[in-house]
Amino acid sequence: MRALELGTAGEMRERLNALVLDGRKTATTGLLAEYAEETEGLEYEGERLALLGNDGDRVATIEITDVELAPFGAVTWEHAAAEGEGDRTLDEWRTGHSRFWDAIGTPVDEDTPLVCLRFRVVEPA
Repeated sequence: MRALELGTAGEMRERLNALVLDGRKTATTGLLAEYAEETEGLEYEGERLALLGNDGDRVATIEITDVELAPFGAVTWEHAAAEGEGDRTLDEWRTGHSRFWDAIGTPVDEDTPLVCLRFRVVEPA
């Protein structure tokens, strides 16, 4: 079983995992370029992944319900809202995600290809 680590290790990962376990976070977004760098294939509908905590232990098993490729500028409000992180508008989501990727050294623009995942928890740890 492949694994999924949300955000960066530490408080961010704890917060995001808590949102998943609480049922408020049912989507996430990643950079397509990271898949190429890690030579990893895209997730697929029906695939089950181990959601990992800071210590590398499984906190839940999730099942991918949808995979969509989209440029940063075309991510929908429906997807952004499903990320469950409290953004009130699509612009707020874009600003927050742009800041996050800038901070980790991978700035994005309107054409940056993203992988938009939807998922559901099938088994909490």
